[in-house]
Amino acid sequence: MKPAILLHKNDHVAVALRHIKKGEIFSIEGVSAKVKLKEDIRKGHKFSIVPIKKGEEIWKYGYSIGVATEDIEQGAWVHIHNMQTGLSGILEYSYQPTAYASSIKQTNHSFRGYVRENGEVGIRNEIWIINTVGCINKSCEQLAKMANHKFSDQVDGVHHFSHPYGCSQLGDDLTYTQKLLASLANHPNAAGVLVMGLGCENNQIEEFKEVIGDQPSGRIKFLNAQTVDDEIEIGMDMIEQLVEYACQFTRVAVPVSKLKVGLKCGGSDGLSGITANPLVGALADLINSAQGTTIMTEVPEMFGAETILMNRAVDEEVFQKIVDLVNDFKAYFIRHNQEIYENPSPGNKNGGITTLEEKSLGCTQKGGNFQVQEVMRYGERVCKKGLNLLQAPGNDLISVTALAAAGAHIVLFTTGRGTPFGGPVPTMKISTNSELAMKKKNWIDFNAGELLEGKSLEMLSKELFREILDLASGEKMTKNEVFDFREISIFKDGVIL
Repeated sequence: MKPAILLHKNDHVAVALRHIKKGEIFSIEGVSAKVKLKEDIRKGHKFSIVPIKKGEEIWKYGYSIGVATEDIEQGAWVHIHNMQTGLSGILEYSYQPTAYASSIKQTNHSFRGYVRENGEVGIRNEIWIINTVGCINKSCEQLAKMANHKFSDQVDGVHHFSHPYGCSQLGDDLTYTQKLLASLANHPNAAGVLVMGLGCENNQIEEFKEVIGDQPSGRIKFLNAQTVDDEIEIGMDMIEQLVEYACQFTRVAVPVSKLKVGLKCGGSDGLSGITANPLVGALADLINSAQGTTIMTEVPEMFGAETILMNRAVDEEVFQKIVDLVNDFKAYFIRHNQEIYENPSPGNKNGGITTLEEKSLGCTQKGGNFQVQEVMRYGERVCKKGLNLLQAPGNDLISVTALAAAGAHIVLFTTGRGTPFGGPVPTMKISTNSELAMKKKNWIDFNAGELLEGKSLEMLSKELFREILDLASGEKMTKNEVFDFREISIFKDGVIL
């Protein structure tokens, strides 16, 4: 394996692809002279290939990732001790559309899914229990456990997603909760849904029904726990009816154009923007070329790379929506007296990421190269094919939940540090490096580290595409499904009584 990589001809730094010792001298493709390291450089971390003066911009990926806080010698480690973000304040933007022509041939691949009565397609035939309020989490949990034991041979599973909200919430918080839970209730992976309420909460069942909207007869049951003698007994009866309803569906061949894939990264490292995120970007292009749908979120992790997405807007209206998406999130930080560019996390820094713009330039590669077709608000369901942007923070639990609620059948989750987390839909963990894939076999589903070991991006993206089609067809399960790691988290920005 080569020791380091230069990502763009104009970059001032290269990235170590293995641990490199102080004093090593080696050539880097794209760099005219050999480089001698001034200190040890860990895998995924940066070092300078040219002298950099204090105050000068430092380039990686062909863009500025910050400024030097001191003079930096050639061959020196570049990180938080000698560079900082170059971002500040709220910016002005102008629409400068980027010409884009896809060289990817459209594909006629298909997968085997469940076609619902409203024409949508699910990749799982599950029963979901959605509680209107957190007070009955344990009752719903007990129902799911009992129902799984009784009906496991008839449906793909009975699942409940615990949350603490639905009562004592004011303003936008209650609206967020209702929209998010209603969008989950509409997800086609759920053949049937039991909505269970307590009875005295703000999120009343009758009001919540209106947010959910019209449904096929028999798909959703509603249960108010305070109005019945034994909510567990009644709940089991209702789930039995939902299972009978679900059994009418069988897998049939459907085109990839029906597939919706969420794009997420968490626990990123210095290789995220070199392996896993570009791989997912190539996969996103394959899905979009087949008239499928991809959804990208984590708005604060667009800061510093947002103009790349803005200039890929399909038209000026979508461009303005991206501007509003970014500036509204910056205003949210300011409203709470927080630093807009307070990122990356300690784990990101340990993995080699120094500034937010560096993180964002790696993060946004998950979206591939297609134009942005639409921007969705939090809790909304996707309605346009192609690449969509979704309002949500970078937090893993909140953003994956929002992607699932938006309609993603699968979430592709790239990680350099690793996590066992899974959302309400299959959450495929893609490692940035082979060491993580080998160490955490119970977490990681796919290894993008093979890009550093001889496999081409085209080859590996096709392998990932086939894995996703197998996953969508029910021939494989993600690790979060195997171990039943399924969670949701709802965005909160307001007062609780």
